[in-house]
Amino acid sequence: MRAQLARVDAVLVQAVIAAALSFAHLHDVASAAGQDGWKAWAYPVSVDLLLVAAWRRLRSGDAKAAGWCWFVIALTASLGANVATAGLLDLDQVPAWLRILVAGWPAVAFLGGTLLAHSAPAPQVGAEDAIHAVDQEDAPDPAPAVSAQPAPPLAPTPVSVPVALVEHARKVAAEHQTRTGAAIDTPTLRARLGVPAAMADAIAAQL
Repeated sequence: MRAQLARVDAVLVQAVIAAALSFAHLHDVASAAGQDGWKAWAYPVSVDLLLVAAWRRLRSGDAKAAGWCWFVIALTASLGANVATAGLLDLDQVPAWLRILVAGWPAVAFLGGTLLAHSAPAPQVGAEDAIHAVDQEDAPDPAPAVSAQPAPPLAPTPVSVPVALVEHARKVAAEHQTRTGAAIDTPTLRARLGVPAAMADAIAAQL
């Protein structure tokens, strides 16, 4: 247990020293590029925060490509500041391209942090949901609904025909047969009497 604690303490101390040195180097580069005062201190904070956000995304196991991309970008910024302050770059005569990179870093860091923080991971399907889906697949198909049989047509309502009208129809039919030599048909009877079709049928049935 003591050996493990000693190993953890050594790693922690080493991480704190590396972070402090990188923090100071980033501040020096930002200050040399024209970012004075609190702005120079904000640059190392943004780089470290982007590193932490990218590392958390890698640890979560979701969207690892995006996590590696922004982790490499933040690590490059930190490592570049360390190399630049090692004597390879004259901080009194900072080149224009470095000033452009330092000036554009806040927008890059904001974009990376936003994408890492708000990109939603893929929804996980729980065991209960999977069982429910399997039950739905195995369930038998519902029986088809029995279509209702069409209702039989209603019988026509009998039409009451006055006796006098029937007698008049007989005279009309007799006159038609005498004149034409053929029995009168229902359409002709209806036209001669001037009655509805239903009543003409009822009269013709009584002739």
